[in-house]
Amino acid sequence: MPGQNPQIGQKRPVIRQLDDVAINRIAAGEVVERPASAVKELIENALDAGAHRIEVSYANGGKTLIRVVDDGCGISANELPLALSRHATSKIDGSDLLNINSFGFRGEALPSLGAVGKLTITSRISGQDGAMIRVAGGKLEPVKPAALSSGTVVELRDLFYATPARLKFLRTDRAEVQAIGDVVKRLAMAEPFVSFTLRDVSGGGEGRLSFRADAETGDLFDALHGRLRQVLGADFAENALKIDAEREGIALTGYAALPTFSRGSAVMQYLYVNGRPVRDKLLIGALRGAYFDFLSRDRHPAAVLFLECDPHQVDVNVHPAKSEVRFRNPGTARGLIVSALRHALADAGHRASSTVAGATLGAFRPEQAGRIYQMERPSQGALHASYQAQAPSHETPGFAETTQPSARFEMPPNDAGTTDLPLGAARAQVHENYIIAQTADGMVIVDQHAAHERLVYEKLKAQMAQNGVASQALLIPEIIELSEPDAARLLELADDLARLGLHLEPFGAGAIAVRETPALLGNVDARGMVLDIADELADQGDSMTVQARVEAILSRVACHGSIRSGRRMQADEMNALLREMEATPHSGQCNHGRPTYVELKLADIERLFGRK
Repeated sequence: MPGQNPQIGQKRPVIRQLDDVAINRIAAGEVVERPASAVKELIENALDAGAHRIEVSYANGGKTLIRVVDDGCGISANELPLALSRHATSKIDGSDLLNINSFGFRGEALPSLGAVGKLTITSRISGQDGAMIRVAGGKLEPVKPAALSSGTVVELRDLFYATPARLKFLRTDRAEVQAIGDVVKRLAMAEPFVSFTLRDVSGGGEGRLSFRADAETGDLFDALHGRLRQVLGADFAENALKIDAEREGIALTGYAALPTFSRGSAVMQYLYVNGRPVRDKLLIGALRGAYFDFLSRDRHPAAVLFLECDPHQVDVNVHPAKSEVRFRNPGTARGLIVSALRHALADAGHRASSTVAGATLGAFRPEQAGRIYQMERPSQGALHASYQAQAPSHETPGFAETTQPSARFEMPPNDAGTTDLPLGAARAQVHENYIIAQTADGMVIVDQHAAHERLVYEKLKAQMAQNGVASQALLIPEIIELSEPDAARLLELADDLARLGLHLEPFGAGAIAVRETPALLGNVDARGMVLDIADELADQGDSMTVQARVEAILSRVACHGSIRSGRRMQADEMNALLREMEATPHSGQCNHGRPTYVELKLADIERLFGRK
């Protein structure tokens, strides 16, 4: 039971104006959550200043030192004190809070950092002498002359020393370092023409280089592709599809990975709006919806996407950290992402990610049982002679009788397939489930059941898209009571749901009448399905419930209607399957996101046998 109100019997509380130091410390609680937040704010200031090179240094996870050095335009000596006052900024004039074309604009970061730590700013603009200013715990010192060639150096020491309680909520140095690295990499991907360096100087001196990304050259897509290779690795760059689309004044660019390059979590999803890194439920839901039909629920797509639009079409002033945005027409943004990614995935055809072959080769290689010294390795000449001596010969007595291959080998006289085609020509079927095909520079292993299941599924989806989803009328309409906001969100999607066989109508304030349900689903719990849709709409702004259930039925039909494991196939059937895979979008992965084939290059195969 709650205790007595402490205000009863006491003097009336008096309203008072907080001093600037307290105000800045409160603001710091919103803007500066951890060292990575400070790094983000300082890098964004450097980018707004037109920097081409940015160097970030930290010590002890950023708790004792954060230093950001840039070659931007700098700050004049007489403006340094103003830069440390609240709501002072060079980014906007305050007349239009929607016309924002810079990273920062609130004028809160520097005074907030100075209120909770020891902040030093040294800067020099072209044609003037350098200057320096210090602020510690909100106490400002006078401006002093300083030596600096150009740009700005911002040094933050002892973060949260003025609010020690905040230090207790910080995580380990390792976790804070990881967060700082993530911030730097996100901003590095947003600005591929800028050089970034990240150093750990915990031990003093120049420290240890933990990340470096040199400025890229070329056009935007070449530069971005090169930067993504530096930041996310060669595997992502090799398996990423170029995205370039536009709709109703919103442009979408970037790269999205093939479904077979999926991740176990959403760690490789980077979304930007007008160059600003954001974490937005609408955009994340759109990305999930674009890959909805290609990945199982426990897998996540990898993508780096940039949305560009008129600043008046999006509100970035939703949260002090500026990580959330609000679109004037959210449906347009979401639809653009879904359609652009689905077109790119369709254009990729049967292509599967190169990492599938890498994982296969890795599984082939046995673990070495100890160190092998150079002197113990035979020479290449000795290896070659040994291989030649060990090569089997058909003339060897008893060879044909003693070998009993479990595979069926087919060499059709007219060669219904050709090795010049992407998936090559079928050469064998092993274990009645895997097709072995020869390509011009290697071989392909195809899971016949998974591949044919995807082909049948794509045909069923095409038929459904052409003819629509058949619906069955309920004998008595189901009336479902909802809150008025939930009912309104559902009715906004009524036309889309009708195309999937679910027909809804308004039935008074906050009530929905379900007239028809998808026939494929049979005897369905209409109430439960509608409530699930309403929950998804409230949480994510979109719902895939009905489509998921309909396509799950199609997937099961495709599974039962496809070539089963254990069925022997003739050469012409195997080649026909390969040709259909080449002509069918998304045939590189099965209905659950797993690869339908593995391609091995001849050079890789030869390395497995020590030939290279």
